[in-house]
Amino acid sequence: MKPEGSAVVYCEGAFSSTYGKTAHGLVRFTERYRVVAVIDSTCAGKDSGTVLENRPNGIPVVESLSAASRLVPDSSHPLTHFVVGLATDGGYVTAELRAAAREALDAGLNVDSGLHDFLGDDVLLSDLAASRNLKIRDIRRAPADANHMFTGRISDVGALRVALLGTDSAVGKRTTAWKLTHGLQGRGFSAEFIGTGQTAWLQGAEFSIVLDSLINDYVSGELENVVLRAWDARRMDFAIIEGQGSLMNPGYPGGFEILAACRPDCIIMQHAPARIEYDGFTGYPVDALEDQIFLAEFLSKKKVIAVTVNDENIPPESIDEECAKLRERIGLPVVAPLHHSIDPVLTRLEELRRIK
Repeated sequence: MKPEGSAVVYCEGAFSSTYGKTAHGLVRFTERYRVVAVIDSTCAGKDSGTVLENRPNGIPVVESLSAASRLVPDSSHPLTHFVVGLATDGGYVTAELRAAAREALDAGLNVDSGLHDFLGDDVLLSDLAASRNLKIRDIRRAPADANHMFTGRISDVGALRVALLGTDSAVGKRTTAWKLTHGLQGRGFSAEFIGTGQTAWLQGAEFSIVLDSLINDYVSGELENVVLRAWDARRMDFAIIEGQGSLMNPGYPGGFEILAACRPDCIIMQHAPARIEYDGFTGYPVDALEDQIFLAEFLSKKKVIAVTVNDENIPPESIDEECAKLRERIGLPVVAPLHHSIDPVLTRLEELRRIK
């Protein structure tokens, strides 16, 4: 995919929190845009990679749209897109965000949003976009043809289907899934990333749906259909399926649907050892990793083959020790993908592919 244009990612007040997970994904990887800057006045002046994982990536955090525009005054790739990088509770659009979108349209930028509140339904914004020949794309708006029912054809897929689940939402499943996809491709295999959320679409995933935009009756069928579309087009060796939510998060239990519809051959579990409570739900402690592994294996009748670690709130010097403790506890390969090589997980996937 060639980039559609150059983008500024709006993440005011949230880039250093889990509410900025869409922005995090876009500065780490996207084929859909050339990301020029992130807007968040609370982190302005810093490199976005340094904020996320103490490794600069050359994408600055700025305080405003005008500051982002000044970064490309004479560029052959001027700003073309304003992308909402926030993931608010319930997907609501705030008055501040609405004003920022209007400023972007006034500046001649197309607007892409993955929230449940649709900016395109705002008459003032939609009229302004039309008058400027600009587009507002609400990524979570269900497509007209999202009405597939489950057929059972998932069993025709010859690829090794790998579900990247997590012990919580906003725990890094998508980032790890991309790393596995690219790692397998680097080893000479054909591997397709199967996106299931709005950020995957914004990153340019060719085969993707937005799970929580769908009518419940069609969720299983759409999950099956997106894997089938990838298989029919690519006949790939591996299908790496991005998880949503978790099995036990009280608000986002999307893992059940992925296990039921995609019928994975194996599971990789992403876990944040230092996280105490479920994301967004104070007073709801995260269920033990062992319990979540048991549940995933019980439901799928397949094995969790590795655990990948989100190192939030773990001091850098303690990451290796934390992974070693988990490895001893559960008897599986354990790596922190943002700090370690994922080769042990890739090797295990190769072994499973040979015996499938």
